[in-house]
Amino acid sequence: MQPIGISRDSPWTHIAWTQALDLNFGLLSDYNGEAVRAFGIAFEHRGLRDVARRTTFLVDGDGVIRNVWTYETGEVPDVEEWVTAARALNVAA
Repeated sequence: MQPIGISRDSPWTHIAWTQALDLNFGLLSDYNGEAVRAFGIAFEHRGLRDVARRTTFLVDGDGVIRNVWTYETGEVPDVEEWVTAARALNVAA
């Protein structure tokens, strides 16, 4: 399994983030908000519509969502929790 990030940022912003943070996984742009609305995580924030609620989905190899973590704006996610869950899912496969 390979992690993939999706955000409302533009593809050009993702290039900058990938370079600045030396990321080793892909970032997908949901610039038009279709994924945000489809996943049901859109909300209005400071007058902006379809802002993505900070959310992480763990999806297995069959495309089934196995876990969801949702965070408040400004809350820092616990990445180790995701990694542990992903490893456990991979072992169980």
